[in-house]
Amino acid sequence: MFTTLLIANRGEIACRVAATARRLGIRTIAVYSDADAGAKHVVSCDAAVHIGGSAARESYLKSDTILQAALAQGAQAIHPGYGFLSENADFASACAKAGVCFVGPPPSAIAAMGSKSASKTLMEKAGVPLVPGYHGDNQDPEFLKQQADLIGYPVMIKATAGGGGKGMRVVAGAEVFAGALASCKRESASSFNDDRVLIERYVQQPRHIEIQVFCDSQGNGVYLFERDCSVQRRHQKVIEEAPAPGMTEERRRAMGDAAVAAARAVNYVGAGTVEFIVEPSGRFYFMEMNTRLQVEHPVTEMITGLDLVEWQLRVANGEALPLTQAQLVRNGHSIEARIYAENPDKNFLPSVGTLAYFALPPHTAFANAAIRVDGGVRMGDTISPFYDPMIAKLIVWGKDRDQARARMVQALAQTKVVGVHTNVAFLTRLMTDAAFAAGDLDTGLIERQRSTLLPPSAPARPEALALAVATLLWCEAPSPDSKDPWAQTDGWRANGAYRRELLWAEQEVVHRCVLQRQGAVQVLEIEGERYPFKQRKCETTVAGAFEFELTLGAALVLGTVVLRGERYEVFSSGKMSSLIRQNPLTQAVGEQVELAGGLAAPMPGKVIAVHVSPGDQVKRGQALLVMEAMKMEHTIAAPTDSVVKALLYAVGDQVSEGAALITLE
Repeated sequence: MFTTLLIANRGEIACRVAATARRLGIRTIAVYSDADAGAKHVVSCDAAVHIGGSAARESYLKSDTILQAALAQGAQAIHPGYGFLSENADFASACAKAGVCFVGPPPSAIAAMGSKSASKTLMEKAGVPLVPGYHGDNQDPEFLKQQADLIGYPVMIKATAGGGGKGMRVVAGAEVFAGALASCKRESASSFNDDRVLIERYVQQPRHIEIQVFCDSQGNGVYLFERDCSVQRRHQKVIEEAPAPGMTEERRRAMGDAAVAAARAVNYVGAGTVEFIVEPSGRFYFMEMNTRLQVEHPVTEMITGLDLVEWQLRVANGEALPLTQAQLVRNGHSIEARIYAENPDKNFLPSVGTLAYFALPPHTAFANAAIRVDGGVRMGDTISPFYDPMIAKLIVWGKDRDQARARMVQALAQTKVVGVHTNVAFLTRLMTDAAFAAGDLDTGLIERQRSTLLPPSAPARPEALALAVATLLWCEAPSPDSKDPWAQTDGWRANGAYRRELLWAEQEVVHRCVLQRQGAVQVLEIEGERYPFKQRKCETTVAGAFEFELTLGAALVLGTVVLRGERYEVFSSGKMSSLIRQNPLTQAVGEQVELAGGLAAPMPGKVIAVHVSPGDQVKRGQALLVMEAMKMEHTIAAPTDSVVKALLYAVGDQVSEGAALITLE
């Protein structure tokens, strides 16, 4: 086994690889950009090398710089993780020429599967079923539209070098094909430095099921069962689970055999994932092969008890696969949820900021546990616009799917993030959704269940307001050692009752609470309802959060409150409420500033296309400009019929969240 490994990646996968390498006695070297100098993966390794600027093209995509770092540090191998250079055949070739082991398949296999169009040609020859479509080299826009017309709408446009939902668009009709094609090509060029696309028939109500395969250099190949990745938003996976609900043994063998055949067709070595689109009838089609480890690999590890990174390292070292197909067994059910810095209420727009508070459920770092967390950030870290907005992965195991789902709900309730918007509440609703609970899955589930998964914001419950009041009282209380009777703030009166009104703003709603005390009895009136109120226990955490136990009426209330100035972030019963204390002595915080006649940037990013000019008349819903953030495109559309008065930014400009982009009249 090699003794020194450079990890050419960042975030949770770099931390994950470092943990396994450390267990095997391998010295690890991290690489980092300007934005990652203090990142978790840097301190997780034995050494670290700076490789450039914050943008991926200035650092993590600089293959020459990374290879030079490996050689300078005496690394015998490079683990590419996933994303960035993990599926770059030229980088794998450069490693081989330099005498450094690339922990992955041979360059020829990467090249063969790296192009979605070329790989489909290979799969067709290998007898693997394909979705009807055009996978050729002709990239003329008019020719591609003709192919789409022949296939029949709806069609899917896909970047041939793509992955992770980037460079993909569903096109409902011929009239919108040109715009979707241009957007796909821009996004693909930005993410993969390759703007080629293919066109396929869009399969209605499909499931997305993938097979984990492993091959060694001795000619052995196995499949480690399947993962269901059907629950997606914007063609990006949100929930993954293994095994796939409703999968029969017959279909599992058929898909597994097809996946191994796909790998053998390109003389594959190492870990790979063969992805299939599955129709409601059960018929499946080859979609693509990812020539690397996948983000969702932990669910496979949880049901097999295996360390797939260790398998990668051993196979890269020339060893045979540790087990044969007959020796592989699965146990129980596992679900993975991706915790993203994004705002589901704003069409899942990414959110950037500093993790002012970050708490995760009790967990272990690896397998053989009910709850596992794979993460690459810590409290105090910044979620930047340069990289994917994933904060962490929650992975749970249960003896069956219902138990795993219940454990995921528990784990999400204990996940508390302050500083950025997250999808935690959305994931909780998804876990308890009737269709998901029944295993009625397909890639359109989120859109189909949108009304229940993305309901209007509900006002804070009485428990959350009581926790905010308790926090305020705790912060106002004098030191326990104080003997000064004039310093006491408990509301005691020698004669008469104590009464205090407290106002809490939640977006555009203001909640009224009245705290009253008569003798030793405290009553909290919330929105006109009166509750006996008593604080039973309060503990402060290292991070400055308050852990409360109190009674409100007959109910015992447990919760966490993170205080940021006048803002109280309240976590209770798996829900989060953001409350702002309305102090009459200071200006109200959090008022929304209206940009009269203008459109504001929904997130920080870069303007990459402008479709209008001053004086243009535009219709409601018409695309005005396109922004890019975290490698994804977001179109800014006209809210109503109007005239463009002024463009405030040009193509290439960086803009901050909330900045006025266009003035309309």
